[in-house]
Amino acid sequence: MAEKPAEKATAEKPAREIPPERKASRQDTLTVDGRTITYTVTAETMHLPGEAPEDDGKAKAAVFFTSYVVPADDPATRPVTFCFNGGPGSSSVWLHMGALGPKRVEVPDAGMPKPPPYSVVDNPEGLLDLTDLVFIDPVGTGFSDAVGEGKRAEYTQVVGDVTSISAFIERWLTREGRWASPKLLAGESYGTTRAAGIAHHLSERGVMFNGLLLISLALDFDTFVFSPANELPHVLIMPAYTATAAYHGKVDDGGDFRGLLAKARAFASGPYQQALFAGAALSPEQKASVAAELAALTGVEARTWLRNDLRLDQARFCRELLADEGKVVGRLDSRYVGRNDDPQDARATRDPSYDGPLGPFTVAVNDHLRRHIGYDDPKPYSIIDLKVNEGWTGDKSWWEGGISVSGRLRKAMIANPHMKVWVANGLLDLGTPFFASEYSVAHLGFEPELQANITMADYVAGHMMYLHPPSRAQMRADLVGFYQAL
Repeated sequence: MAEKPAEKATAEKPAREIPPERKASRQDTLTVDGRTITYTVTAETMHLPGEAPEDDGKAKAAVFFTSYVVPADDPATRPVTFCFNGGPGSSSVWLHMGALGPKRVEVPDAGMPKPPPYSVVDNPEGLLDLTDLVFIDPVGTGFSDAVGEGKRAEYTQVVGDVTSISAFIERWLTREGRWASPKLLAGESYGTTRAAGIAHHLSERGVMFNGLLLISLALDFDTFVFSPANELPHVLIMPAYTATAAYHGKVDDGGDFRGLLAKARAFASGPYQQALFAGAALSPEQKASVAAELAALTGVEARTWLRNDLRLDQARFCRELLADEGKVVGRLDSRYVGRNDDPQDARATRDPSYDGPLGPFTVAVNDHLRRHIGYDDPKPYSIIDLKVNEGWTGDKSWWEGGISVSGRLRKAMIANPHMKVWVANGLLDLGTPFFASEYSVAHLGFEPELQANITMADYVAGHMMYLHPPSRAQMRADLVGFYQAL
């Protein structure tokens, strides 16, 4: 009888070491409207245990965050706002050191920065006089990552991301004794997707928020992600093309910029939408008429619109608008102008509005955390991880569209009808266009009393409108009113 073959030994892959939680803090001051505020800034990591019974409470992720807290005799009188950016795959650095925090990176408006060193200045236009602030870096960003037996893929997807940040918020409230405080969420771009998901998830657990700050709205990806057989992004981005063309002098607004945008909205949702939906049924004469109107409203020649079947995605528009100058305009903020990697490419291959702030913000956050606060971590701080971005999943990859959290936001607001929502749009943002934001808000299906809880503001700037000094000042004024009305 032949011997039974020896079973091949299977060695389990050892779990990664779980690093200790780290923490550094210091006191600082900020002067706002003549009043000096003393606050404690803390940079630290918090372990998140796995939720499955077999995890036995062991940490599977370490979430890094930076908090700014002003002492209060009664925590119930002091709001706390949890903040994060988007990407997905971005750290919280942009809201942290560009808009809401007490320190701000100085960058030139709509231009490339000077060589380093870069300046970090006090930011009285932030929110620290109104609320404590907790800037959260989701797993895969900043210093946050999976640890032990945790896998990054568990967190870099819609549901895992929402549940992990929700768990972090509950643990922070418990550890800091802040359950009685008014609570808000502030998200930018994909961070607005995250905020809507968290508001719904935690409302199901009895955790209600007083307000949401949704900056550069991304509730329904099919409104701005270009994909085959989806005409909606073409319709909803067109008014932002008009705004961009007017800004660069390619379209004459006649001194009435907002009037021109109203005209663009009407054309986009009327004749342009009808033409796209007609498809091959559109006569050559009708198609030529629509192309001529598109040229008049966007500054891109009618023949280019005809050559592209009346459809230009952002990358092609960003290349076409200033093609005669050999330049491209920014996608995140179309006020920026730069050069293409390949001057012969018909599409924009670089985004000058991403390239411009990246270097100063990278240097500033690393210096602020390590030298100013004293946080010690040998790893580089990940500003944005493009592998996380490209691999992010919902029902499918995010860049294929399909992700929608409008239903979750509706459920959260029905469960918590007192929650207020503030939406900020950049009129020169081609990443999450303002008309797409307006469309999503108008299609939430709310009764009038809940629709009244939503306030919308727009700014003549881009995705990160706070990099534009006049918009940052107006944003501060708008948010003061929002917080005071809670």
